[in-house]
Amino acid sequence: MAESKNKAPAHLGTFNSDGNFRPHGEHAQADTRIDKFTFFGVLVILLGVTLPLVAFPQQGADWVALAKAFVTDNFGVAYLAFGVLSVLFVVYIAASDIGNIKLGKPEDAVEFQTGSWAAMMFCGGIGASILYWGIVEWMYYYQSPPFGVEAKSPDAVRWASTYGMFHWGPVAWAIYLVPASAIAYFAHVRNSPVLKVSQTLMPLLGEKLAKSRWGKTIDIFFVFGMIGGGATTLGLASPMIGQGLQELAGIPNHLWTQLGVLLVTTMIFAYSAYQGLRSGIQFLSNINFYLSIAFLLFVLLAGPTVFILNVGLESMGRAATHMVSMMTWMESFGQFEQHGFRHTNFPRDWTVFYWAWWLVFAPTIGLFIAKISKGRTIRQMVVGSMFFGSLGCAVFFIVLGNYGLWLQLSGNLDVVSVLNEGGATAAIFAVLKTLPMPKLVMAVFVLLSVIFTATTFDSISYILASVVQHEVEDEPHRWNRLFWAFALCFMPAVLMFLGGLSTLQTASIFAGAPLLVIMSLMMLSLIKAAKYDLHYQPDYSLKTIYIEELPDNSPWEHGETSEAPEGSVLAQQAEFEAMRQQNQADGEGEAPSAPPKAD
Repeated sequence: MAESKNKAPAHLGTFNSDGNFRPHGEHAQADTRIDKFTFFGVLVILLGVTLPLVAFPQQGADWVALAKAFVTDNFGVAYLAFGVLSVLFVVYIAASDIGNIKLGKPEDAVEFQTGSWAAMMFCGGIGASILYWGIVEWMYYYQSPPFGVEAKSPDAVRWASTYGMFHWGPVAWAIYLVPASAIAYFAHVRNSPVLKVSQTLMPLLGEKLAKSRWGKTIDIFFVFGMIGGGATTLGLASPMIGQGLQELAGIPNHLWTQLGVLLVTTMIFAYSAYQGLRSGIQFLSNINFYLSIAFLLFVLLAGPTVFILNVGLESMGRAATHMVSMMTWMESFGQFEQHGFRHTNFPRDWTVFYWAWWLVFAPTIGLFIAKISKGRTIRQMVVGSMFFGSLGCAVFFIVLGNYGLWLQLSGNLDVVSVLNEGGATAAIFAVLKTLPMPKLVMAVFVLLSVIFTATTFDSISYILASVVQHEVEDEPHRWNRLFWAFALCFMPAVLMFLGGLSTLQTASIFAGAPLLVIMSLMMLSLIKAAKYDLHYQPDYSLKTIYIEELPDNSPWEHGETSEAPEGSVLAQQAEFEAMRQQNQADGEGEAPSAPPKAD
């Protein structure tokens, strides 16, 4: 009986924190074995998607295109609503008491300095895609602008310089932070040695369901999204790097060149993943960060500096002013063209697609942000990610995009015609050729593309290795990291060889639809666990004041006002007023400097 009285109360919800999460300071032996169900489940799904595309490429592409159109047409509003919800969620956890929670033990120091932390997060979170879209995205908006604007008009120019920053801005990083905040909390605060999405849902699902094969199936869905998102980046980077080699060395940009690029990139990120988080990923990210800054500064100073800065500031202001409209615009009246409305499919083709893309990438980047943010508070992680991520992406669009826009408007180069005739990679290098020392500029651009791709796949392989182990002690096994590094290369390479890579990219987008529900549950799970843990702390004081004693009569009611309880603010004020009147009566003329302290 005495034992039951001394037992700590059970935690809220259907999970037992004391039984399922390792207390701070306790260093039990981690179960670092491979989780066979997750490991082989991922391989089975990959083969199940890849082999039919290999055997029936055209039919597979048609089916995937239909599925993607069905999802974006019918569930586009769900993707946009999730973007709004993600922004509200990160604002809430940053502004509330949850934001004050430190990710780690009281004595834990920040693992990475702010500069390295920002560089790792930025380089791992965007990949070579920022180099690709930073230069060409405005060209598509210029020809097919949003909000029914006339193509190639002055308003089309203004929106073309704005929408790229919006698509790569705060909403994208808010989506990343949904899994990042939940996983960081359970990994660093609740001290779980398991870096899995299913573990973050334990407060809602319960321990039994979260650790069952249903929970592991959730992890497999997330892993498939990781690989599909990686394939998307690869599909953009390989032709772009191949085009660069053709411009620099005359190497034909055909399939074998792109496969060679893929192999070299794989060797780089495999070595980096083998070295681990500090020696590998941090080193590559730092190189990439400083090289990117140097490249952007060169373009800014060599190009029309004042124009680039002016348009950049205007575009940031326009994006901030219209952000709510841009986040919620669905072109709802586009079907009524007889009434003067335009049906452009812009939200579906761009905003919905981007939100779906960020969604499938979110598990990778979220796990990665969580891993590197130990020692910081949740507020620091949220604000830092939103600020460094959004600002970094905006700088690429401001400098690279506005330089290309200036070339088009000034008549120095008809970039849009190059895009329409030769494709995006041809337009990218046509823009770079107009800069001073074009060979050097293109060489740096190609090097940046390789390192960006390597750091992205580096992060994905590291997280994949973590997810398929039962538990992770410090870092996942080296052989496990190497296996996933080469697996990430092999699957897209086969599809690239057979021309089905774009189909896998599209498949990963609509396969991310279940993640809308899963990640919404992650928000609720984090809030539930964090709120209870805060109230569980003996030194936590509630911000809400409970009115326990009411007066019989108040000053605005008829009758004599009730006397306030001794020691209350009203009693102190009444005593202070009485002393002031007494002093005036005695001729002193001054009130006491402060009310007396209550006994």
